[in-house]
Amino acid sequence: MKPGVACRWWIVAIALALCAMAGSFAFDSVVREWIVLHQTPRAVAFMRAVSRYGDWPSHIILGALLAAIAYAKGNKQWVRILVAMMIACAIAGAAARVVKVSVGRARPTVRADAGWNGPRLEAKYNAFPSGHTASSTAFFGVVAFAAWRIGTALLVIPLLIAFSRMYVGAHYLSDVVAAAILGLLTAWFVARLLSRRGATAPQTSGRIGSL
Repeated sequence: MKPGVACRWWIVAIALALCAMAGSFAFDSVVREWIVLHQTPRAVAFMRAVSRYGDWPSHIILGALLAAIAYAKGNKQWVRILVAMMIACAIAGAAARVVKVSVGRARPTVRADAGWNGPRLEAKYNAFPSGHTASSTAFFGVVAFAAWRIGTALLVIPLLIAFSRMYVGAHYLSDVVAAAILGLLTAWFVARLLSRRGATAPQTSGRIGSL
């Protein structure tokens, strides 16, 4: 891609990200109120399970198992992509952790000291951004950049995880939107870095070989 075209795409991407962030903050209360009004015991139980198994350890375990299968079958391309997915997941999760501890945003269920409280280690003040969403988006985002047809379909998983985090009262809309942006940025960076080293090359056809 020519430098001028790449620059324009970056400007568009940044503008869209800023609009998404601004819009998400504006709808934090509306979305939270809607979720509270439409919660059911069964749905809460299901979403808690999604949250439980949607954290970074599950992604790393899945990536490691699939990478082992790909290695056993001699599929080096998938091994590299899966390793890139795990790296992106770890980076995004760590970055989200640093930010959330630094800003200290209270979770939706916190009544006292609601809002932004500065550096806080307590979990109830670690709402922004969502670590689950950032890690999952980065993990599956690598596939989206490597093979858009497969990867785009898989992005349903981080979307479900993001919604589950809001549904169980752990995050506001803006928390998961910011995390998704962080995850996609991390996925792009890792995929780009490895493609420059010949590890993964983006495939517009959406086909990168079979496991």
